[in-house]
Amino acid sequence: MDLILYVFDIFIHLDKHLSMIIQNFGVWTYLIFFIVIFCETGLVVTPILPGDSLLFGLGYFAAIGALQIEILVAALACASICGDNVNYTIGRFVGPRVFYQENVRFLNKEYLSRAHQFYEKHGGKTIILAKYVPIIRTYAPFVAGIGSMTYRKYLTFNVIAGIAWVSTMTLSGYFFGDLPFVRNNFGVVVLAIIFISILPGIIHYIRQRKEIA
Repeated sequence: MDLILYVFDIFIHLDKHLSMIIQNFGVWTYLIFFIVIFCETGLVVTPILPGDSLLFGLGYFAAIGALQIEILVAALACASICGDNVNYTIGRFVGPRVFYQENVRFLNKEYLSRAHQFYEKHGGKTIILAKYVPIIRTYAPFVAGIGSMTYRKYLTFNVIAGIAWVSTMTLSGYFFGDLPFVRNNFGVVVLAIIFISILPGIIHYIRQRKEIA
């Protein structure tokens, strides 16, 4: 319960936590969040790390001059692309062996199955669309590695997805984060971003429940 409250506090006061990190680590901030984005996209066991809200928040701090927007977008887009490539490679080599096992430690089979259904429905576009859906974006490269998508085709979608996701979310924070309403209600805006990003998953779950019923 304490962990849940702590995570909730981070999201509600994301601006304060980011400000603290930037003040304490300076230029190393870019490396810290490079690692965070790399882990969220590259390690199939870390789907709950912040993504959309983090990028928006970092964009806001770039807008007020605490970070350089060009370096930020370039570094985090690179982190996303590199992470997805690692994830694809893991799926390519170990995915077929774990996908059909009932109990796999550190791997949520429900999330994996959901990503697989998403991939089956949307094909190669999944790599791009999944970037805007938490959890699915962590599992989509893994599923693509298990499937028959060639690396050349995957890499094309991956580069487009990484640049598009990081750019849209970070620049949204850069251009809109310093508006009075957003600045004065930053925690609410962050929660709204999280809700909007998980909304497709909620809709999909409700549809599945209706089909079962």
